[in-house]
Parts: sequence; C-alpha cells; structure tokens
Amino acid sequence: MTVALVLHRAGGAPLSTAFRRAPFGKDDPFARHREIAWEGPGAMSAGRTSFIGELEVASYPHIETIVVVEGELTLTAAGAAPLVVGPEAGAVIGCGTSLRIQAGSRVRFVFCAAACERPTKRGVFPLHADADFKPTATLPAEVLLGPQPECRSDKVFIDDGAQYSAGAWDSTPYHRIVRPHRMNEFMHLLAGSVRFAAPDGSVLSTAKGDALFVPQGAPIGWESSDRVAKFYVCQSVAA
Repeated sequence: MTVALVLHRAGGAPLSTAFRRAPFGKDDPFARHREIAWEGPGAMSAGRTSFIGELEVASYPHIETIVVVEGELTLTAAGAAPLVVGPEAGAVIGCGTSLRIQAGSRVRFVFCAAACERPTKRGVFPLHADADFKPTATLPAEVLLGPQPECRSDKVFIDDGAQYSAGAWDSTPYHRIVRPHRMNEFMHLLAGSVRFAAPDGSVLSTAKGDALFVPQGAPIGWESSDRVAKFYVCQSVAA
C-alpha cells in the first residue's frame, strides 16, 4: 500500500488518512482549527484546516503554504494589499510576517508548514496556476520507464535555513520506477492525473484538485499519461 497521505479529494470521496486535531507549535494561530496528517523530521507538518473568523498575528511563527479547497481566505500582510485566496489558489506565508487573516464564511484549506529558527523572508507570496514556468533539470535515465519528460517549474518561495521551497510545477507524461522519495513533498494537482505505485504493486490514483503528502524516503513510483501541473512544497532533511 502506498505511503502517500491523501489530504483532500476534489470529488469528496472519503479519505483513509488519519488526522489528529493539534496545533503546529505553541504559537500556532490556527491551533484550534488545524488537523494534522503528518509531522516528522525537519519540523514539517501537513494536513487540513477549516476556519471562519479573523486573526491578527504580530509575527507568523513558522513558514506555511496554504491551498484553499472551499471558500475564500483573505491574507493581509503589513504594508501590503489584501490577497484573496479562493479555491484552487494558494499562498506561502513567510515566518515573521505581520498578518491579518479573515474568512467571512467557512473556508477549508490544505497546508504544509515548517518551523524556522529565524525569519528570512517575510510576506505573503501568491501561488498561481498560470505560473511563469521555466525548464528544469532532466530526470536520471535509470529511474525512467519510458521517454524523458519535459519538466518546468516556477519557484515562488525559498527559505534555505528551513530547506523549504514552494511554487508551481508541470510536466509532460512520464513513468518512473518505485524508489525512495528524495524529499518531503506536498502536492496539490492543478491539472492531469497521477498514479503513484507502491512496492507491493498497489496504486494510488489522484486527479485534478486532489492534495497529498509524500514523506522523504517513502518508496513510491509515478505514472502520468497527460500533462500534470501542481502546486508543490519540498523540504530536504538530513538522513
């Protein structure tokens, strides 16, 4: 069985993922609303949140990427115009950001957060499906079970101290062997579908609008037959 954790299904199908209601750190502004599916090395956490109301945060206590799946969330960083994040859109909140968070009606979002020792990049950074994609490095030939894909990315946020990067990515179809995942990775599919294979031969099928998290070291394969685009968060941690 694949070790990928499904955080959201766009079609509303039941999830086998186990969530626990808990804060991420002692100063978590969403402490009463957060549901954590995974928390592990590198002080990273992934899960989902349901929220309504208004919060004033003097200094955001960690780095967090949010992707809204229902409703609207307004994020207003000090000195910046409000950013309204609706379904299938997202944003990265930098550690140390002075922030107002507003939801006039119930909003649901998936998240991937990481602790940081000191703020290095404050602000709110929007994620867009129509990203400014640029070509990325090719995949190692030995992991491919078919032609080399054309992959592109738009890195929106990088924090070297937390080894945390976020943005958008897309690729032509490809098929990859089952291998240990090289990093902690959050994904929210914007287009296409992916079949994630496990060592026992089982397959997890995901489609547009689904969100999942794959821990570093988890053995997993990839197969896509059409263009795939996603929002992503990646974090490499020491072995």
